[in-house]
Amino acid sequence: MYLPHDFKETRSDILLKIIQDNALGSLITYSDQGLDANHLPFEYDEKTHSLWAHIAKENDLVQLLQQEQDVLVIFKVNDAYVSPNWYLGKLEHHRAVPTWNYAVVHVNGIASLVEDDKVLRGVLARLTRRHEAKQIKPWRMSDAPTTDYIQEQLNKIVAVQIKITNLVGKLKLSQNKSEVDQKAVADAFKEGGVSDLSTMMYQELNNK
Repeated sequence: MYLPHDFKETRSDILLKIIQDNALGSLITYSDQGLDANHLPFEYDEKTHSLWAHIAKENDLVQLLQQEQDVLVIFKVNDAYVSPNWYLGKLEHHRAVPTWNYAVVHVNGIASLVEDDKVLRGVLARLTRRHEAKQIKPWRMSDAPTTDYIQEQLNKIVAVQIKITNLVGKLKLSQNKSEVDQKAVADAFKEGGVSDLSTMMYQELNNK
């Protein structure tokens, strides 16, 4: 990934928060058939410094991950177009062009299958608990009609563990512009409903 100094993010707490807040990651793998991408909801486990997911047993990944594989997982926050008209500096010098702001985290790791029913249940329970917490009445596994029904669903999937070896973050949030122009872009994002990017930009400005 092209990574200019202004946009490089190395703070692990920031990178892990992006992962936790944007659970759907793109898992990139390579085999004799070439590159492949699978889009999966992930859960970060601090104890093992790993990403966990689950896949259908019919997925070709199951065959590939019979042996450990080097993989890449990409997580992305919202992204948005930046109009040069938003820059206050443009009123003085007119030296401005359009661009695009975004935030991404690339995770390198070693992926493998974990064929253990207890582990799989734990992966699903953590994932469900995190995202059901936003619901007025959170769903629980015990809400299923029978334990046999849950087991039938579990029999169709398998857990995947990715042991993290490297985290690379890129936050392209107009850091190469003046603070006045950064705030102007953040304000425009906020007005346009791109709240996650505007929040990140305000936080970056407050940290200066």
